[in-house]
Amino acid sequence: QLRIVESGGGLVQSGGSLRLSCAVSGILLRFYDLAWYREVPEKERELVASINTRSNTTYVGSVEGRFFISRDNDRKMAYLQMSNLKPEDTAVYFCNVVSPAKTSYWGQGTQVTVSG
Repeated sequence: QLRIVESGGGLVQSGGSLRLSCAVSGILLRFYDLAWYREVPEKERELVASINTRSNTTYVGSVEGRFFISRDNDRKMAYLQMSNLKPEDTAVYFCNVVSPAKTSYWGQGTQVTVSG
């Protein structure tokens, strides 16, 4: 059974860095696309970054050059390295795993709070 657990969130000052981790179990991760989304109250969940099975990446413009998404298929992990954090990056961050059949799976989220 697929299970997704995010970690690494917390409180950081503006300009600081955090690395989010996403541990995935129950599947062969190399066959799945991965992404990080974030959500704030009263707004739609936003795609922050994605990495497909060929390790091609995309980023939303507001994080370009500050965030870096990566994956380790052998360890069944995904990461989001976040640098130069801004108060507007404050959100709950979710790991998203998409199967070859385009079924989407979500973790429980991890809170990132940037004080500024």
